[in-house]
Amino acid sequence: MSFDEQIDRLGTHSVKWDMMEKVYGVPADKGIAMWVADMDFRPPAGVQAAIEKMASHGIYGYYGDDAGYLSAICWWMKTRHGWTVDPKHIFTTHGLVHGTGMVVDAFTKPGDSVVLMTPVYHAFARVIKAAGRDVVECKLALHKGRYEMDFAAWDAQMTGREKMLILCSPHNPGGRVWTVEELRATVDFCKRHDLILVSDEIHHDLVMPGHQHHVMANVAPDMADRLVMMTAATKTFNIAGCHTGNVIIADEVLRKRFGDRMMALGISPNSFGLHMVEAAYSPEGAAWVDALNTYLDGNRRLFEDGVNAIPGVRAMQLEATYLSWVNLDGTGMAPAEFKARVEKSAQICVNHGETFGAGGETFLRFNLATPRARVVEAVARLQAAFADLQ
Repeated sequence: MSFDEQIDRLGTHSVKWDMMEKVYGVPADKGIAMWVADMDFRPPAGVQAAIEKMASHGIYGYYGDDAGYLSAICWWMKTRHGWTVDPKHIFTTHGLVHGTGMVVDAFTKPGDSVVLMTPVYHAFARVIKAAGRDVVECKLALHKGRYEMDFAAWDAQMTGREKMLILCSPHNPGGRVWTVEELRATVDFCKRHDLILVSDEIHHDLVMPGHQHHVMANVAPDMADRLVMMTAATKTFNIAGCHTGNVIIADEVLRKRFGDRMMALGISPNSFGLHMVEAAYSPEGAAWVDALNTYLDGNRRLFEDGVNAIPGVRAMQLEATYLSWVNLDGTGMAPAEFKARVEKSAQICVNHGETFGAGGETFLRFNLATPRARVVEAVARLQAAFADLQ
């Protein structure tokens, strides 16, 4: 697998590439898509082989006997994260945005409040609000260009209506790998305010060299009666289109509540996703991820050095994910102006910071999971778009 291979995704129903002109007004033949969080890389060969095996068989009936699929998840979590998972604790959802909707539905009621540490992945707030729940934005503290948790301020925000906290670990969009101490403080906060803790760890495999992700279930074994874990192979292996995620619940009472809601809604997984995940969670997949993270770290260093050379622009140092969070506050420009320079002058499509909630207003999010030559081109375009600041 060569991560340098440039694969033409135009005309493939790719949101990231085929929707650039409609969403941003950027011509598809000239723009660089650095917004939607999927990668421009093919997954490990074993994933492709699993789909080809299905296609050659030619019958796409109901999936049965998921023992191999569940075993692959358990093997991955144990070997890659030191986390022992009971296969009976695993629910399969249609991706983790759907998983988020399901945990909100199962463990809160309309009118309840759900806590988010903002800025944070924008789909959380969208799902919570659509479900008739209120979002409580606990703003992360920005200290020396790095996000930190501010529990003293957050304690003062609580009203008693809050029933759940959704943690993004590692953090999207800031790229933080939370420390054990920060995770334990999150647990204590949830205990103080009687909150269900949902730990979304979809980016847990995409960690830069020199950093280590800590699984919340391992950090807080005393938290099992209020902890819901969410993981997926989709972000790790660039198979988001299969819409397959894991909600893992150790506590019997919580597990029954969640299972009852899944049953009531008639939800079951699609067979394509199960075959792809089983193939991905393998020794071959592990070697592929190791190579991917090394490549992403190279993209990270190149991009951070390039944008940080622009006066007033600062990329938050990426510890995990492939999503660079860039602060343009130091340029003195209003968001409308720096967005126009990025999208109209540089013709790069990016996510707008305000969509991630309070604290994101002066930021843009750039997807670096693309061949390095494209990152080099993006940096050159950005430097040209802000050349008057040099």
